[in-house]
Amino acid sequence: MLFASLLLWSLALAGGGWRSLDVSGFGLLALSGLIGIFIGDTALFACMNRLGPRRSGVLFATHALFSACLAWLFLGESLWGWTLVGSGLLVGGVMLAIVWGKREDEAHVWEQVRGALWIGVGLGLLAALCQSVATLMLKPLMSSGVDAVAASAMRMSTALAAHGLLWLVWRGARARTRLHLRDATWIFLSAAIAMALGMTLILQAMRHGQAGLVAVLSSVTPVLILPLLWLVYRRRPALGAWVGASLAVAGTALILT
Repeated sequence: MLFASLLLWSLALAGGGWRSLDVSGFGLLALSGLIGIFIGDTALFACMNRLGPRRSGVLFATHALFSACLAWLFLGESLWGWTLVGSGLLVGGVMLAIVWGKREDEAHVWEQVRGALWIGVGLGLLAALCQSVATLMLKPLMSSGVDAVAASAMRMSTALAAHGLLWLVWRGARARTRLHLRDATWIFLSAAIAMALGMTLILQAMRHGQAGLVAVLSSVTPVLILPLLWLVYRRRPALGAWVGASLAVAGTALILT
């Protein structure tokens, strides 16, 4: 979050996006950062530590369902026709690709469950719910023309401050080992791609499209993880993964057309 905050504020200052921020929106951006990043991302990382990237991916993908329901309840948005069919295919394909994407004889360390399964499942669902709430609550603000980079910078800084406070008051939030340069490099790349670029693009998409639809499209992430897991496992994904990925692509095509 420190890396992401520095990147985002540098871009916001260089591009002038910081001028779009208004004092009246600070509270909403801060609350969104606390819910989505401080609580949501932390819960997602904790879930991944317990269940691995494949299982945590399918749990986090449920944020599309949460978002669709919340957008209907609070924003009056609804999905109909081929868009609804495409959304169903996309979300169903993602779930299928992750649930059936593991070979029966797969013994990679990332497939092991650490600790109680129900705790990991609860953390994954909490992360998905926080992602939905934190994103949807910004829809009216983003529609008003606030710069997406500056908004992301504000959210990230608030979450960073909250984690800094937690680090000061609770020993459990502190690292147990020293941070090596190689690990810091990977963390920087993750922050730049996922936190800085990824979340900024989602906020930018919120300015132009329905919040529920943006959430559905962003839920395709676990399908994109499959080829990366292939590189790590050195084994081709199971048939269910290919079927699920095909459904997700078909659903995306229906939504876009």
